[in-house]
Amino acid sequence: MTSKKTINFFYDVVSPYSWLAFEVMCRYRNVWDVEVKLRPAFLGGIMQKSGNKPPGLVPNKFLYMTKDLQRLAQYVDVPLSPPDDPFEAMFQKGSLAAMRFVTAVQEREKDGDRQVEQVSRELWRRIWSENKDITEPASLSEVPEYLTGMTVKYLALSQGLLIFLQAAKKAGLSDSEIKEVLELCTTQHIKDKLINTTQEALDVGAFGLPMFMYRVNGNAEIFFGSDRFELMAHCIGEKWLGPQPHKSTSKM
Repeated sequence: MTSKKTINFFYDVVSPYSWLAFEVMCRYRNVWDVEVKLRPAFLGGIMQKSGNKPPGLVPNKFLYMTKDLQRLAQYVDVPLSPPDDPFEAMFQKGSLAAMRFVTAVQEREKDGDRQVEQVSRELWRRIWSENKDITEPASLSEVPEYLTGMTVKYLALSQGLLIFLQAAKKAGLSDSEIKEVLELCTTQHIKDKLINTTQEALDVGAFGLPMFMYRVNGNAEIFFGSDRFELMAHCIGEKWLGPQPHKSTSKM
């Protein structure tokens, strides 16, 4: 019996192409003979340390990206709609607090990654479907009573507290689980874990996200972007059935 191939998927919820790739990769978990490991990373750190430049610095590239995302959203069947100011959302406000939150969700989830998948998806929805700001200050009046004693601490470290709470709730986390995640996401352990995951992506050649990595005979093979699934399938010996494999198999 051969063991499943392991694909590490590095992503950041501020990246729209990561969302497209995320949904496709999740669909293929039950199609390909693979184990997918979700690896929350920090896009800002990867861009800075790799020397890459945001597409917004090249006007024509930014205009192309906007149109490209509209076409891809329809093709992949993801409810993606750019926020009013994509450049501000992606490159000025960033996602450090959000990715620490996602990392904390993953840290406490011991049985699979259902919660980290759902929380990640909800954060993507808020930025790239509902035009909401994941860094906006939370109103004290809207913070649940059970977190009142922690409010000052968490608002100081993460202005997106309310947004994270709402995303976690929609993802199915209980109040006690959310409280535990909030306690975790401010610890040095979680900060270091996100730093280490980001550095691991850099060490194997990342210059942006999303990025897929799998190892063959001890060597890392990487694929960048949301449009490399067909090539990845060829390299790992699987069959590409399009971005919506359930529709392709139903027609066979």
